[in-house]
Amino acid sequence: MIIFDTDVLIWILRGKEEIIQKAEKLINETNGYVYITPVQIAEIYAGARKKELKQIEKLLNSFRKVDINEEIGKLSGVFMNKYRKSHSVELADSLIAACCKVYGFKLWTLNKKHYPMIKGNLI
Repeated sequence: MIIFDTDVLIWILRGKEEIIQKAEKLINETNGYVYITPVQIAEIYAGARKKELKQIEKLLNSFRKVDINEEIGKLSGVFMNKYRKSHSVELADSLIAACCKVYGFKLWTLNKKHYPMIKGNLI
């Protein structure tokens, strides 16, 4: 089971062929068990243009979603405390990493620097 990071979703929306091919491969390998969190949804909509909304909705609706709960919030805070200064980890990154840790998922990201707390679970 894999969470797709926001940067990956952006490249899919932009039509980057190598990212789309890898996404299709991962979807097949996991039998469709690919996820996003509310964080990716918020980040994508924060940068959305009106003309892109239908394409965005179609893409985001194709993923399973994980919930952010109290346990994830606490772990995210621990990650922020430990890695914010040394690795420029922001709240969004720490929440996504905490989701991966709590749910036991891997993370596909193109920005591995922001995820030292789950470096063994990065794709």
